[in-house]
Amino acid sequence: MRILIAEDDAVSRRMLQAQLERWGHEVIVTSDGAQALSALSCPDSPRLAILDWIMPGLDGLGVTKRVREMPDRPLTYILLLTSKDQKEDIVSALDSGADDYLVKPYDAEELRSRIGAGLRILGLQEQLERLNQQLAEQARTDYLTQLPNRRAVLEHLASELGRCARVGTPLLVMMVDIDYFKRINDTHGHAAGDSVLTEVARRLTTHVRLYDAVGRMGGEEFLIVVPDIALEQAAATADRIRQTLSDTPIPLDGTELHITASIGVAWAHPDDSGAFIADLLIRTADAQLYQAKTSGRNRVCVTQV
Repeated sequence: MRILIAEDDAVSRRMLQAQLERWGHEVIVTSDGAQALSALSCPDSPRLAILDWIMPGLDGLGVTKRVREMPDRPLTYILLLTSKDQKEDIVSALDSGADDYLVKPYDAEELRSRIGAGLRILGLQEQLERLNQQLAEQARTDYLTQLPNRRAVLEHLASELGRCARVGTPLLVMMVDIDYFKRINDTHGHAAGDSVLTEVARRLTTHVRLYDAVGRMGGEEFLIVVPDIALEQAAATADRIRQTLSDTPIPLDGTELHITASIGVAWAHPDDSGAFIADLLIRTADAQLYQAKTSGRNRVCVTQV
């Protein structure tokens, strides 16, 4: 574990450093509060700090208060070393944001025990952070296809529109809809339909560029965001996607299921209109998809916004 120590007394500092290193910790050494605060302000700073309360300039209490005021900082477990043992002093330390304290002269085994308590708390905090990250990712992911869901892909579209507006490059969106998908469900069952959706998602992500985005809008409809592409390439790009779905049948319970898809494409060279352009692109691509459906399916319709 990386541990930061702040101790202005050179002898005490060396003793504390040596003790921590014997226990297998990596020690970041500072000699006053200003140095400690600077080290704790770094993105990769230690998550556990042992601070002497009394130091010239910025003391341990001041460092603790400043650290707690840092926005979006991961939890830093702070242990104060102090010669103060009055109840009001201890209350003041804990109220400032310290997690624990140890009265000097401290017993080495007690110090190790209190560090152990801090490590357990940090471990629990890291588990909670990982769980929150997983929940955040799940909230943006379609459970069946594992693609970005409607919310996530629309947020990506808005972000790409902003980037394209800044750098002056075009962008297109494709609305992809599996033809006669209800017939698949009715004939082969919903499990087969789920298999089709999963395979379509796999093919779409396999046949786009790394910086393109594919998301599931809902049902059998997918959205593809393709930045930095000329209008002359739009139809060919969309038709290549269409062919990846129609040319190879999907294995299903010992048989092969042939599917097709209709694709509506809207291309734009965005300005600063932001969300309005995103909404217009979606509505335009959806209208082109409707045209592809009504004119025979298994085809691409493209327009410029």
